[in-house]
Amino acid sequence: MEGVRSDRASVFLLMVNGQIETADFPEHDDIYCRYCFVFGQDWVITSGLEEGITQMTRKSRDDRQAFVINFPLDVSFKSTNPHGWPQLVVHAYGLDIFGKDVVRGYGVVHVPITPGRHTLRLPMFVPESSSRFQQLLSWMMSRRPEYTDPKVVAHGEGREVTRVRSQGYVTVTLNVVMKDMKKLGYDVTPSDVSHPVMADSGAPLTATTAPSS
Repeated sequence: MEGVRSDRASVFLLMVNGQIETADFPEHDDIYCRYCFVFGQDWVITSGLEEGITQMTRKSRDDRQAFVINFPLDVSFKSTNPHGWPQLVVHAYGLDIFGKDVVRGYGVVHVPITPGRHTLRLPMFVPESSSRFQQLLSWMMSRRPEYTDPKVVAHGEGREVTRVRSQGYVTVTLNVVMKDMKKLGYDVTPSDVSHPVMADSGAPLTATTAPSS
């Protein structure tokens, strides 16, 4: 039993669920997304999926002209320290005039570091060829520039030499729950936020304010 208590005190949990809600690519008519979570070596997925793919969706007929996706996300992590905090990478694809899948955009965002519900709007971008001739050649051969490994967008190495162009947005909603972070000395909530606590005597639920650091 001593070993079990020690193990529980040495890790914290991060639980994330939500959905990829909508995409905004005014120049295109068909979109689907792939996603993956990128995290450090000290992080382990305890439940849920590390990556996935959404259904194909068409642009809405109303004034928004948005792609309604509503694809669920649900994953839980455990870790010993915050280094390598998980990032969500989303890459969108569509069909070109030849009916082939081409990348429409890459986006990345860190999972929020505070508990609660968060709505995130990811700016998307696509890599571009280094010359006009290569752009024409890639269009004729229907082989647009794309990353071999989409996870590269979550890292800084080499990004400064990549030529990219902004293109569209993807909206994601995430509900974030954390457990045992304070036991390891990490306080992710503001000091002026009240937290419900249960008294040891079995008294009704009360609210106390966290002390200032």
